[in-house]
Amino acid sequence: MNLIVIFISAAIVNNFVLAYFLGICPFVGVSNKTSSAVSMGMATTFVMVVTSIVSYFLFNYILVPFKLEFLQIPSFILVIASLVQFVEMVIKKVSQPLYRALGIFLPLITTNCAILGLALFISMREYNLIESVIFGFGAGVGFTLALTIMAGIREELELADVPKGFQGAPITLIVAGILAMAFMGFAGII
Repeated sequence: MNLIVIFISAAIVNNFVLAYFLGICPFVGVSNKTSSAVSMGMATTFVMVVTSIVSYFLFNYILVPFKLEFLQIPSFILVIASLVQFVEMVIKKVSQPLYRALGIFLPLITTNCAILGLALFISMREYNLIESVIFGFGAGVGFTLALTIMAGIREELELADVPKGFQGAPITLIVAGILAMAFMGFAGII
């Protein structure tokens, strides 16, 4: 039961984008098309799951035993950067169209604060390995969910009669705020 609570909490109730406002750059930048949003979400989910595993082992078996907790942030950044490079190489090899569609946003996963936040939350909350993986997967699913919902709304807004002063960034930020408030409604469940 605890694992289900961790998953639902990470994916919906404490959504990294809509509750903690982590990962806003790709949320706004990649959410123009649903296909790009889903692809970016899947790539980010993969990086989050692998980051949760590697950061768990790094923190609990290297940093804590050698009393190097003060190196937590730089070591997590190094792990994330390495994983993103790996994901970028795989996507470039497997799917050139997807690689071109994600463009500059794929390397930006490295600086996505949601992934660093994930690694830091795992150590702060003292999750075990299974809980860390479930938390990473739930956070990735929540990130993908937020990106996909936003992309769907933005695709519909292209066809809507939006007043000139609200077109572009203003309506995007208004929608993001409304989505954040809607997700706050889930806060009472867990």
